Amino acid sequence: MIMNSTSWEPELLRWAVEAIEHHHQRQNQHRGTFQDSNSNQSRQDRQNLMKRAYAECQRITAENSRTFYLASGLLGNEKRDAVRALYAFCRVSDDLVDKAEGDRRKLLKDWFEATHQDASEASDLVVLAWADARHRYQIPDCYVEQFMDGVGRDLAQTRYETFDDLAEYCYGVASTVGLMSMHIIGYSGFDAVGYAIKLGIALQLTNILRDVGEDWRAGRVYLPTQELAFFGLTEADIDQAQVTDRWRSFMKFQINRARQLYAESLPGIARLNRDGRFAIAAAGLLYQEILKDIEAHDYDVFNRRAHLSAIRKIFMLPKIWLQSR
Repeated sequence: MIMNSTSWEPELLRWAVEAIEHHHQRQNQHRGTFQDSNSNQSRQDRQNLMKRAYAECQRITAENSRTFYLASGLLGNEKRDAVRALYAFCRVSDDLVDKAEGDRRKLLKDWFEATHQDASEASDLVVLAWADARHRYQIPDCYVEQFMDGVGRDLAQTRYETFDDLAEYCYGVASTVGLMSMHIIGYSGFDAVGYAIKLGIALQLTNILRDVGEDWRAGRVYLPTQELAFFGLTEADIDQAQVTDRWRSFMKFQINRARQLYAESLPGIARLNRDGRFAIAAAGLLYQEILKDIEAHDYDVFNRRAHLSAIRKIFMLPKIWLQSR
């Protein structure tokens, strides 16, 4: 059946590996942290500014994603700050597309250019922290560019015909984030790349299934048109916001697909540096619980937003820690 095709995998893997290879070719061309100064006061001022920048990224993370904030808190201080700077960069990018007033294409372009500044040139706090983290952990520029292309796609495309089409979008907005996180945490070998791609697609597919009603009200349908039709559904069914047997069958199929992607991605945790395995395992396993919440509420993603309680997250951490070992 065409819906089970995984023809997206080789192409996305090629994109990811080429980004690393390209980075290795030009990594000596880009440098970026503050330069040393002869003035002790100047050095102190810059250190204080960097602390403010990372504190701002921490605030943005805490306010927008409790799950990511909890998972990133399981990292050591420097890597925790870096992944929260990455999250803040991604959050601001998303908000420019979804919430900004004015010419969103121009705003996104200006933001992209601003985030390519060296830390010594940046004035925006998120840009400052992200520039420092990006260069500190040698994050390939191509991943940043692929992410911005993925986010920008929301300005032009609101429908996806096949899952292969959707997988490309998920790679752009989610797998690239995992690949950038992988550089911060540290990893062993190119074989880690494929796992990161699958985890990103699983996470984004979970978002898509959770946010069907919200996305519909924003004028977007990420669910593949071809697969909706296979289950006898159209956009009119989404508009009616009714849970029918056809909708249940469709959602069961999508949830099973997401779970398969999670299962196939989690062995990649062993390819990460030991100090980051718990955090990534927590991010993946906690997010999977959203799928259970969707099921528990009879697949109604039109009138409520599935979530996982803070108590449930904390309760799960010991088991996740054992699995990550």
